[in-house]
Amino acid sequence: MTEPASIEDRLDRLESLEEIRQLPAKYALALDMRDMDAMVGLFEEHVRVGRDTTGRAALRDYMDATLRSPFTGTAHHIGGQVIELDDPDHAHGVVYSKNEHETPVADGDDEWVIMQMMYVDDYVREEGRWFFRRRLPLYWYATDLNQPPTGDHKMRWPGTERAEGTFHQLFPSYREFWEREGAPDGPVPAPARLDAFIETMRRGEAAPRVKVRAE
Repeated sequence: MTEPASIEDRLDRLESLEEIRQLPAKYALALDMRDMDAMVGLFEEHVRVGRDTTGRAALRDYMDATLRSPFTGTAHHIGGQVIELDDPDHAHGVVYSKNEHETPVADGDDEWVIMQMMYVDDYVREEGRWFFRRRLPLYWYATDLNQPPTGDHKMRWPGTERAEGTFHQLFPSYREFWEREGAPDGPVPAPARLDAFIETMRRGEAAPRVKVRAE
């Protein structure tokens, strides 16, 4: 998106950024308070749910079932957010989230599972209001509060096999960093455009396939 020229365009941009910035915080509050109507109201009317289903009612049914098992309670802590406007009515972004989950286990006790993740979001403005269009969750680790998630297979939910997360897979720089020895060769490239920081970091990397455990 080109830099807005007029005062009105610049003001609209600022208001859009602020409204979008509120969406993840509202999502976290609605999710943790189990207000499914409030949560789905943050998504566009025809939000896609799975491959063949769309709509807020379908999303509400899916999330209602997801949050009943295996979670007794959750707390989502929203971190840094990068937002880029594609045009006046479309945007995308990345949001960090540190989450805590009270999770029942086989012996009847509960465990506290902590999770570090990020959301890769698409946003859309409909009838003057911004909504989520899509949320792609990428996970780094999930583990019992007292068990540091060191080594491989950092996704450690009670009662399931350990697995690798997808936290770094959207950005090739992480893989490239560990594949090379020393600093990159060649000149330092020009800074990314203000409206293409995420796009520049992704460098065309495809989104990974994610099996959602919790949001």
